[in-house]
Amino acid sequence: MEAEVFTPEHSFNDFKIEDVLKQSIASHKYVFPTPIQDKIIPYILQGRDVVGLANTGTGKTAAFLIPLINKTLLNQNERTLIMAPTRELATQIHDELKKFSRGMEIYSAVCVGGANMGAQIRELRKGVHFVIGTPGRLKDLAEQGYVNFKKFNNVVLDEADRMLDMGFVNDMKMIIHQMPQDRQGLFFSATLSKDIEGLVKDFLKEPLTISVKTQETAKNIEQDVIKVPREKKFAKLIEMLKQPEFNKVLIFCRTKHGSQKLARELEMQGFKADAIHGNKTQSQRQKTLDRFKANQIQILVATDVAARGLDISDISHVINYDAPESHEDYVHRIGRTGRGDKKGKALTFVD
Repeated sequence: MEAEVFTPEHSFNDFKIEDVLKQSIASHKYVFPTPIQDKIIPYILQGRDVVGLANTGTGKTAAFLIPLINKTLLNQNERTLIMAPTRELATQIHDELKKFSRGMEIYSAVCVGGANMGAQIRELRKGVHFVIGTPGRLKDLAEQGYVNFKKFNNVVLDEADRMLDMGFVNDMKMIIHQMPQDRQGLFFSATLSKDIEGLVKDFLKEPLTISVKTQETAKNIEQDVIKVPREKKFAKLIEMLKQPEFNKVLIFCRTKHGSQKLARELEMQGFKADAIHGNKTQSQRQKTLDRFKANQIQILVATDVAARGLDISDISHVINYDAPESHEDYVHRIGRTGRGDKKGKALTFVD
């Protein structure tokens, strides 16, 4: 299947943004926007509430940061709150914000769990334009009087579906209900479930929905099916994992219990393996992810929910040990390998 070639309507130069921001974008060698950036930036610049349906890796972070940085350049009193499901994603957003706003006297703080609260409070006290954080930590800081949500007139919910999966819904509602009625709301999610639609109705005013789900499966992922009877599946997996090219492997299982059990069985076979799933706390999952990133473990076993938005650059193989529930899950799973211009392999077991 030939992927359709995307032709953007705009270049970054066409957007109605300040010259200093155009120069910053150009200095990072960005000329043409990605599909989500091309479609959504003009509406955010107009002050509209938007829902962006886009996967990780589609450039959605810059899609909301560029217009919000511009808004701040035009008015130093703008305050933006960005909520993200994980410490990792919040940090990534912060890095990108700093990259685009360098030299513009735009100040920001990252407020996430599992990190020193004192340092975060010091940053907040200095006065910041952007606060990027996980809902739990933001709520804690607000309860102690260090963050006042009434002062924020822009809010971004990034990977909203994942924040719901992780049980942050009440924290998110509590935070947004404290914000001024007259605010701009930007909402990003990979999927649009009933729960997400409910949140959208609650939080946004006449939002415009922009869907960019074109990136079906990346062309640099080699996909294959492994036919094997159920009772021989584990032995086949072991045989594959012993091959040297399987150096950083993400294995998907259908259930929390199944993923934990498989990780334990792999460890018993002498592999460095661990699991992430919904029964583990956020800090346990983060610790496991950090070990996987640092190559201290070779195999990460995960459920679909736990692996949402996982951005680890050098996964050599994705193995669907249990078949995915839907085509969308399949696309999401295999997209964890072959990131950027790297090659990756996706293997699916079928009996």
